[in-house]
Formats: sequence, structure tokens, C-alpha cells
Amino acid sequence: MTDGAVTETARVLVAADKFKGSLTAVQVAERVTAGLRRVVPGVSVEALPVADGGDGTVAAAVAAGFERREVRVTGPLGEQLTAAFALRDGTAVVEMAEASGLQHLPEGVFAPLTATTYGSGELLRAALDAGARTIVFGVGGSATTDGGAGMLAALGARFLDAAGEPVGPGGGALRDLATADLSGLDPRLTDVDLVLASDVDNPLTGPKGAAAVYGPQKGASEEDVATLDAALDHYASVLGPQYADSPGAGAAGGIGYGALIALGASFRPGIEVMLDVLGFAEALSRATLVITGEGSLDAQTLHGKAPAGVAAAARAKNVEVIAVCGRLALPPEVLGAAGIRRAYALADLEPDPARSMAQAGPLLERVAENIARDFLT
Repeated sequence: MTDGAVTETARVLVAADKFKGSLTAVQVAERVTAGLRRVVPGVSVEALPVADGGDGTVAAAVAAGFERREVRVTGPLGEQLTAAFALRDGTAVVEMAEASGLQHLPEGVFAPLTATTYGSGELLRAALDAGARTIVFGVGGSATTDGGAGMLAALGARFLDAAGEPVGPGGGALRDLATADLSGLDPRLTDVDLVLASDVDNPLTGPKGAAAVYGPQKGASEEDVATLDAALDHYASVLGPQYADSPGAGAAGGIGYGALIALGASFRPGIEVMLDVLGFAEALSRATLVITGEGSLDAQTLHGKAPAGVAAAARAKNVEVIAVCGRLALPPEVLGAAGIRRAYALADLEPDPARSMAQAGPLLERVAENIARDFLT
């Protein structure tokens, strides 16, 4: 053994997020397992793909044993598409990106002013129809900045202009909002524990709000950002200013605010919620080494992303943590402070980013072989 303190009786838990654009969390676990076993054939490896509430959250739940349910919903541009949620023992995991995510936009096409979260409301309704008593609502990766108005409309709310007509889809139309009628919201929502799971704690509006911080990622120009921020501010003045400054209100284009003020949701950091839902504590109790990771280990990782949450939970139980990533932008002392003993990056083997992403699977197996040599032999 050259680097670690793990014996031949090691029990490795692979609890990594996706490498966005190249590998799903399930594929990351498969590749790491293959690499470890190439060096130590008999090593015990348990895979628990994780997610922080953004895209990939339903897939992580299904990998952990939840049932995948599919339903037809309205996409961000108003088109019909098939989305999925996960269900087990009365708990549903709903991922708003499944219905309203950027991945549903054609390449190069954005709709910052008109993209709607209506399909996310339809997903929540489907979870209610399936008998869910607890709903983990993972928000992130959205194409939308409508404050959750579309979601609420799908659940029975009415948003009307001065003429008593429904306002149009998207955040831009909220500037015309005169009346918000929430009396028609699905009554089953009052009997459900709805948890808003997000890795961001932005407020709804202002310089750190949904439009200013995330609007440009969704194709919003400076003028669009100003329009959306003003529209969301007006929207909050109609629905009520409470929760507009709450952590998570600005998540996923303000859908957090809609869930908090109208659906009685409670906010929790996404990775904390998902580790609970996925049974991480039980899996951790069996492990002597944890391997976590994501595509880029950088400053964002430290603010509620999956590897930081996994490392914090493992450190609390004195289990050593190694990280894998495509790109590493954190120095060893920062990794150490986060509870990560050492990080291995694909970029160390293939510095060209395009080739590294294209060959991520084989490269990750080679990285895992190095981990096995350093910590398992």
C-alpha cells in the first residue's frame, strides 16, 4: 500500500454524481468499479449513484431501487414530451428538469421570456395521482424563469391580467399579472410533505436573484434579465413578498418561490435530502473507503454539490474519501478542508478537454486503477 490505510478487506462505496455531458452517475460507478477490480479483483464495491436535486436526480433514485414512472407532460416550449419521476413506499422523487429542463430545448434555441414550468406541475400532479405522501422536488437545470407560475397553473392556480384573461407562458408575461387566484390548487397538496431540494440558496430577485444569476445561462440578454427581474418582482408583489428572499426562492428560475409560497414546501439542500432518500447512511456504515466525484471539482462543488455533501457525511463517520473528476480546480488544502483526502482528474491523463470528455469512460477506469494501486494494494 503506497498512500492510504485501507486493508485488503476494504469495502468501497462509490457515491458519485454524473460527469455532465459525458457519463451518468450510474456509468461513473460502473467505470470506477471496473477499474478497481482490474487491480484488486476481489474488492467489495457498492455503488450508490447520487445527485443534488438537479438533472440526474430521478436516475439516482431509480438506481437505488425506486420505481420509474413515466408520464406525458408539457415541455418548456409548450411541446408534449415524456418525463419520469421515481416512487417507493409513498415517497416520490420529482425532478423539474425532466419536464422543464434545458435539455429539452433544441440546440441553440432559448426562450428566456416564454419558457414555462407547466410540465413540472403536471409531474407533481402525477406523483399525487400515484399516491405519494412525501414528494422530494429536485429543482435545477431549468430552461425557465417564470417563478413557478406555470407549475402552479398546472396544479389549479389562475394568473389573470387586468382584463381577466390568463397571462401568457413564461416569466416575461408576469409583468401583466393583475390577479393570482390560488383557490383552485389541488387540495391533495395540503396533505403532502413537499421538500424543495436544491443546491442553490439564491433569493427570487435582485443582483443574486434567479434572473440575474442564471438568466444568461438560459439565453437571456441584459435587457431580458432586467425584464425578467422586474416581472418576478411584480409577481411577488401580487402573490406576497414573504419567501421572496428565502434561501432557495430563486432556484430553477424562481420555481422555489412558487413552491414555498403556494405549495407549503420546505427547503433543504438537495444533496442532504437525496442522501437521506437514497439510504446513504446505511451504505456508509458498510464502507471503509468512499469514492465520490463529479465532472468538475471547483469552487461550486463546495456550495452544496454532491461531492461536498458526501464528503461531509463520510468525514462525520471517520470514513476516508477520495474524489474523481474530469477537471480539478481546487488545491489540496481546500479539498482536505472539505473532507476529501485526494482527487484524481481525467485531465491529468488527457489534458485536451474535448478528448477527455469523449473518452471519459476508459479514462475513468484508468483513474480507478490508480486509486486501487494507491489505496487498496
